[in-house]
Amino acid sequence: LLAAPAVAFVAPAAPRAGTAVAAVQDMEGITMPIGLFDPLGFSNGASAEALQWYREAELKHGRVAMAGFVGYCLHANGVQFPIHIPGDYSTKSPAELWDQVPEAGKWQIVLFVGFLEFFSESGAGGAHYTKGGKPGAFPSFNSPEAGDQFKIPHPVPLDLWDPVGFTKNASPEKKERGRLIEINNGRLAMLGLFGFLAESKLPGSVPALGGIALPYDGDYMAPFAADFHIF
Repeated sequence: LLAAPAVAFVAPAAPRAGTAVAAVQDMEGITMPIGLFDPLGFSNGASAEALQWYREAELKHGRVAMAGFVGYCLHANGVQFPIHIPGDYSTKSPAELWDQVPEAGKWQIVLFVGFLEFFSESGAGGAHYTKGGKPGAFPSFNSPEAGDQFKIPHPVPLDLWDPVGFTKNASPEKKERGRLIEINNGRLAMLGLFGFLAESKLPGSVPALGGIALPYDGDYMAPFAADFHIF
């Protein structure tokens, strides 16, 4: 996961027109010897638009999981950023760490992520990924593909995707390999992160992580508080 190159964050091309089965077989990420892994049959009869939506969801969840997995490992070993939201972060448990973030800090994180999601779906990147656009492609803040009307008014020094331009001059073959690396690393990270969460709540549920995942007696499904409500 840590070795995934920046070129892995290049979005895959849209599948060719045809039946849903043909579109699935054309999508990147079908890795041998497993081949197409769809035990619940989500792709059966799915339209090309639905398949692109599934790929966008997989890429987003995979990217978040990669960041979460690495973050879990770093914090569990006492590594912290020198600058962070004020609060008591003395615990080494990544799950307890979230509980110690002040509520105002949690809202900052949630609203920032919400803004990123809104911007990615705003049309700033051109065609939507279900309408011929590229799943996983995040629009530029400074020079959005759809035009300056989507440009962020406040100066932003770096874009979220490929901020230093690693993929600018990459060959098509290198980009293709990077996309496959990202998809597979994201899948592995989702399994790894959920392994940590499961073992922290149910000791012994993931034997390979016994003694590694730190126990947690809180509630993963109540990120603010068990009695959290909006109204």
